[in-house]
Amino acid sequence: MAAVNEDALRETLRSEGFRRVYVWQDGPSAYYPEHTHPTETAHIVLDGEMTLMMDGAMRTYKTGERCDVPAGAEHCARMGAQGCRYLIGER
Repeated sequence: MAAVNEDALRETLRSEGFRRVYVWQDGPSAYYPEHTHPTETAHIVLDGEMTLMMDGAMRTYKTGERCDVPAGAEHCARMGAQGCRYLIGER
C-alpha cells in the first residue's frame, strides 16, 4: 500500500471542523477497554492496524482507513500485532 499523506489528512480533518488534530501511537496489541469520548473523534490509521468494536460491530482498520466515533458512543479498541500509529481529530 502507498504511504499516506499525513499533511493532507491533517488538512482534511481541520477543514471538516476538527479543532484538535494530532498523532498517537500504541504498541503491539495495546487495548482500550470500553469507554466514551465527550467529543466526536476521527481516527485515520497511518501505520499498522486498529480493531474497533462499537454498536455491536467489530471492524479492523488498516493503513489509510478512517473510523469516526460519535461523541458519547461506547467503544473499545485493540491495536494490531505491530502496534498502530494514527491521526486523531477531535471536534
